[in-house]
Amino acid sequence: MKILMVSAEAVPFAKTGGLADAVSALAGNLSELGHDVKIVMPRYYKIDRKKLTKLEGPLGVPVGTGQEWTAVYEAPLPGFPKVEVYFLDHEQCFGRDGVYGTKAEPDFFDNPYRFSLLAHGAFQVCNKLQWFPDIVHAHDWSAGLVPVLLKHVCRQQPQFRNTASVYTIHNMGYQGVYGKEKFTDLGIDWGLYYGAGFERNGAINFMQAGISCADMVTTVSPTYAAEIQTVEGGFGLDGLLRVRSDVVRGIVNGVDTATWNPETDKTLPANYSARDLKGKAICKKELQEFFGLPVRPDVPVIGLISRLVSQKGISEVFAPNYGSFFNICATMDIQFVLLGSGERWCENEINALQSKLPNFRAKIGYNEKLSHLIEAGSDFFLMPSQYEPCGLNQMYSELYGTLPIVRRTGGLADTVENYNQDTGDGTGFMFDSLTPRSIYDTVGWAVWAYYNKKDHIKKMQKKAMQQDFTWEASCKKYVDVYNEAIFRGCR
Repeated sequence: MKILMVSAEAVPFAKTGGLADAVSALAGNLSELGHDVKIVMPRYYKIDRKKLTKLEGPLGVPVGTGQEWTAVYEAPLPGFPKVEVYFLDHEQCFGRDGVYGTKAEPDFFDNPYRFSLLAHGAFQVCNKLQWFPDIVHAHDWSAGLVPVLLKHVCRQQPQFRNTASVYTIHNMGYQGVYGKEKFTDLGIDWGLYYGAGFERNGAINFMQAGISCADMVTTVSPTYAAEIQTVEGGFGLDGLLRVRSDVVRGIVNGVDTATWNPETDKTLPANYSARDLKGKAICKKELQEFFGLPVRPDVPVIGLISRLVSQKGISEVFAPNYGSFFNICATMDIQFVLLGSGERWCENEINALQSKLPNFRAKIGYNEKLSHLIEAGSDFFLMPSQYEPCGLNQMYSELYGTLPIVRRTGGLADTVENYNQDTGDGTGFMFDSLTPRSIYDTVGWAVWAYYNKKDHIKKMQKKAMQQDFTWEASCKKYVDVYNEAIFRGCR
């Protein structure tokens, strides 16, 4: 099967979050199964042209009220040499820092024009290569125009007549909403403002149009697929998703087990497995030393790696008026380590808490090697997300024998099995209500089990480490979706 991925980001070239990891991993693993996969994305300022190969001749891309001329570069996807990545090179649109914006300008004013150039350009790249896909797979709001173009423009051309579209929602919280005056930037007929589903409250909504026009719609876990069809989880698009529920599927993202595997992880001071956990104790000791905590093998270490934003439940944990985090550290015999950055008030509060709590240490920012050490050296991992479409850290934690403490939502609900204190079954600890009290009680439950049910903790660790979170299982489900999209879209 020929599959074209269209995305604003893909690792290692550009990344703002889990979307980039998912696109590259899915493309690469599909190619390993024998599919012909290509990716089209922008060439941002930080992607070095010298490391790419330029295709001959310019590429004319219809966008706005005219046409833009771009260059096209290519490079193999690292680790998956059969996957070619094609970069649209347009200095005015993409030759800047930031994918969607910067700290000074979080959402670039011309994003509708920029990502319309990406959508139109993806089809023009196919024409240039004389390679026509069976599936165009568009990712998130920034590629929302892609299913629209296929349905209303490109299928009228013989080369795309048998192409179907799949649209993946990675996060409903970001929909690409802009003023109606930006519609002319999209380079399509005004009749499609209503006809393709762009109009929402007098504005344009890229995600809504993508959902409306795609042959199949997927999101990144079965539970999240159900949640986005509710008023609470749909961010205003739940009604549309219920109307289209027959084409909505939830598929959990896989994990890159070449990178996240405690048996082979080269960043760790010692490797270990479910059969022999001795190396995990060495990792715990090094983690405690790194953060300047007393080296105590008998105390439970709780780790947290997160963007410090409301989606991740940080207010319920760290807001000073709740006091829940202070109480956790002050009333329980634990150690707590944190790695992350985000909202300024939270960073300031975390720094203040470090000076008050001898058993809490944090590093503001991000460090890939340290994130591996936290996953390996911790006993528990806290993820109190308000919503979590898929989540990766809970799966990393399980594979590293670190038991997640999570809210029952989205991909967390699909990948963590709640502890049964009668039998010792489970792979983590779960709570339902996102409140400081629920977080405090569930952390307390996990700490109680650590001190009083050591045999249960060992049993859970081993079960967690044996979970199958590989991309192979996810890819097979995507192939089923692709076949259904072709049946629905091209019959």
